[in-house]
Amino acid sequence: MFLAAVARPRFDNNHNEVFSGKIGIFPFTIKEPAKWSSKNREAGTLVTKAITAVTKDITRSYLIEKVLPAIRSKWPRSSEIETIYIQQDNARPHIQPWDVDFVEAARVDGFDIQLLCQPPSSPNMNVLDLGSFQAIQSLQHQEAPTTVDELVAAVEKSFEELTSENLDRVFLSLQSCMVEVMKDYGGNNYKVPHLGKSRLMKEGNLPSQIPCELHIVENALSHLQDQPFN
Repeated sequence: MFLAAVARPRFDNNHNEVFSGKIGIFPFTIKEPAKWSSKNREAGTLVTKAITAVTKDITRSYLIEKVLPAIRSKWPRSSEIETIYIQQDNARPHIQPWDVDFVEAARVDGFDIQLLCQPPSSPNMNVLDLGSFQAIQSLQHQEAPTTVDELVAAVEKSFEELTSENLDRVFLSLQSCMVEVMKDYGGNNYKVPHLGKSRLMKEGNLPSQIPCELHIVENALSHLQDQPFN
């Protein structure tokens, strides 16, 4: 398993990349000394093994020791402090947004980094599942890894080869799904829209934002206000 973190890429007015959006991809692996000698290695040689059970403690350590430093290193800084939200899904090993250790680490160097959870039963609200992982996997399948080290190297190579343009298009798909969710009053009974992004990009007509008609927002808000709260 891997922990991947991406953000929307940023470009200047001439569409030159300012920020790739690729925060990092981190394998859940450990190094352990081999117990027995073989034709490939001596006993005691460090061997990469997959972590088969990811716990909250492991998730916390990866966020604090890997993801947060990567964000601080790569995030484009501006004169104003902006809030950076890390969205995670609702898997059991994930920590709570108010986790004390995470909150303290997220404030280092003047950053305002907050953790939030993906809406439940909303698979298309995860930009990684919506397209990023498929793009990485298609590149990774061009390799033929036979060991854990080779698999990690292939996935990391695929992540680096993922273009900012492809990643940017996935975020447009996310926006289009958000519009569909509002049309369905918060439900997931819809099909992911096909925008023809590759064609629009070749024509120079790819939008930077997906428009949403005002009445869709108003209807969604009205429906939300009519719902009883427990």
